[in-house]
Amino acid sequence: MSILVTGGAGYIGSHTVAELLENKEDVIILDSLERGHKESVLGGKLIIGDLRDKEFINKVFKENDIEAVIHFAAYIEVGESTVDPLKFYNNNVVSTLNLLNAMNEAGVKKIVFSSTAATYGEPENIPILETDKTLPTNPYGETKLTVEKALKWADSCLGIKHVILRYFNASGAHMSGKIGEDHNPETHLIPLILQVALGKREDIKIFGTDYPTPDGTCIRDYIHVTDLANAHVLALNKLRNDNSSQIYNLGNGKGFSVKEVIEIARKVTGQPIKSVVAPKRTGDPAILVASSEKIIKELKWAPRYNDLETIIETAWTWHKTHPKGYNI
Repeated sequence: MSILVTGGAGYIGSHTVAELLENKEDVIILDSLERGHKESVLGGKLIIGDLRDKEFINKVFKENDIEAVIHFAAYIEVGESTVDPLKFYNNNVVSTLNLLNAMNEAGVKKIVFSSTAATYGEPENIPILETDKTLPTNPYGETKLTVEKALKWADSCLGIKHVILRYFNASGAHMSGKIGEDHNPETHLIPLILQVALGKREDIKIFGTDYPTPDGTCIRDYIHVTDLANAHVLALNKLRNDNSSQIYNLGNGKGFSVKEVIEIARKVTGQPIKSVVAPKRTGDPAILVASSEKIIKELKWAPRYNDLETIIETAWTWHKTHPKGYNI
C-alpha cells in the first residue's frame, strides 16, 4: 500500500518524501505545482492536480491503494493571508475537507497533518506546550486551527485517526544537496539572509530592535527540515502501531535572535551580509519557541541537526549550487 503525500513537491513535503523513500515506503506525491517544484521530487509516483477539485481527488483514491495520508498542501505565508484571507480558507480548509471526504469514502483512516505553532498566537508560556491555548493572530494560523478542529470531529465521528504536528521555521536543506528551500516570493529569514550573501539582495531587514530580548530582536525556533521530515515518519508509524490521535509540537528547544542568525550566517558564508533596521511588523511576538518534550518522550524523536550553524551550512550548500532555485 502507498502513503499519499499532498504538497509533496513543496519544501517540507519533498524532504518528507525523501525520508519515506529512505524508509522503503511506497510513496504517491500529489501536488498542483502551483508553489511546488517537480524537480524536488526524488522518487515515488507524482500526480499533478488540485485538492480543491473533488472529482480529481476522489479519482486518486479510487485508482490507488492508499494506506495513509501525510497532508502538507497549503498556502503558508502569514502576510499574504492577511491580505486575502478567503483565498487561504479556500485553499487550506476547503481542500482539506475534500481530502477528508475522499479518505472517508475510500476507507482510509490515518492522516498526519502539517500544522503550525501559529495556531497558538501570542504564547502563554515559553517554550510553548501542546496544552496551551490556541488563539491565532492571523488568518493563516486560523485556517490551520480550523482544520485541526475538523480532524477532531473526523476522528470522533468517522474514525479517521490523526497526528497533528505544530512547528515553526523549518530550515536548512537535504544533506545530499539535491533539494532545498525555494519559495517565490521568499519570506523566510535564513534564505533571505543567504540571498544577501549571494548578492541577490542588497541587505537583510531587521524588523525592530527594542523587543524584550537580550539583543532587542525577535527570538525564533529553527528546526532542520530533515528532522521535521523524520518526525512525520514517526507520526505515521505511531498511527500504524496504536491507531490513536495525538498532537505534538516540534522545535529546537532553543531560540535564536534575528541578530544571532545573521551573525552565524556571516560565519558560515564568509560574507559581510549587510543588515538594516526596519520598523516593527504588526503581530510579531518577541519570543516563539516550542517545546518538543512530548514527541521526544512518546515517539523517541531525536533531532540530528539541531545546531543552527549546521542548519545554515546545509542551506548555504544548496543555495550556492542552486542560485536560481530549481530554475538553475
